[in-house]
Amino acid sequence: MRPPKRGVNYPEPLAVAPDAITREVMALVAARFGDHFGRLEGFALPVTAAQARRALTHFVRTALPHFGTFQDAMVTGQDWLFHSWLSPAINLGLLTPLEVATAAAQAYAAGDVPLNAAEGFVRQIIGWREYVRGYYWLEMPEVAAANALEATRALPDFYWTGATDMLCLGEAVRNTRDHGYAHHIQRLMVLGNFAMLAGVRPQEVADWFLVVYADAYEWVELPNVIGMSQHADGGRMATKPYAGGGAYIDRMSDHCGACRYDVKKKTGEGACPFNALYWDFLARHERRFARNRRMANMYATWNRMTPDTRAAYRDSAAAFLATLAPARPGWARS
Repeated sequence: MRPPKRGVNYPEPLAVAPDAITREVMALVAARFGDHFGRLEGFALPVTAAQARRALTHFVRTALPHFGTFQDAMVTGQDWLFHSWLSPAINLGLLTPLEVATAAAQAYAAGDVPLNAAEGFVRQIIGWREYVRGYYWLEMPEVAAANALEATRALPDFYWTGATDMLCLGEAVRNTRDHGYAHHIQRLMVLGNFAMLAGVRPQEVADWFLVVYADAYEWVELPNVIGMSQHADGGRMATKPYAGGGAYIDRMSDHCGACRYDVKKKTGEGACPFNALYWDFLARHERRFARNRRMANMYATWNRMTPDTRAAYRDSAAAFLATLAPARPGWARS
């Protein structure tokens, strides 16, 4: 997987013009929930099985060939890149996971897409998606209340308003508001990663994800947030937390170059908050994770730092966290 390239022509998912029934539903939503988070303008998702199959064919032809290479990339102003945006249709039952996976496999067999694209896509559809389904039925209902890291911070208000100087987060919230969509790296390594590093209560994070995404059904959303994104299940789903600092976002996106914060600066005024938050997270949870073999290198680096350096990270994280305003009452309304 590679970071984004300049000048790449990113295709968009097939846009389906709303029919009369869809327009009627949109009018009802506007009348009853017009002040809520999200936008109706530009709604173009398939609403029938035939439309969904057209969208699948369009994706396989225009985007799947480059999906494997750029599936983790993030580009400012590019809302889709090479992603399919078929998950609402699959979760609604307009497409079956098997027909979606078969379409990708047939494209590979025909020589139309490379192995990394077909494999990466199929693995998401009948690998991870079905694993999450099994996890949900095995771990519910107890996992819904899981909070292994004892996170207590309220969800920051910018998750609803998008009002943040952190460009990566602002872009992810904007895309979410505009389309009810953000791709998996935006959800996991930007929105989810930030919430975990900041110590946001996982149930508030899960509630937000369930409300804002068009493909969010509890069986698929809750395990991904509680287990994978927030590590709130104590490691039942993943052996290590998906935590990362600014360097990961800089490597996989073009956001950092235009951000007010300097990703190369580690602490102090103007430094990327992800840097201090990352090391502060490791410090807070050292007792839990220090013996985790997958995190040995991180803690070896932490232990090589001078006491002053470690204190600077902790102080910078505390100073930034003190600036976060909690979501206001009536949080779903704009």
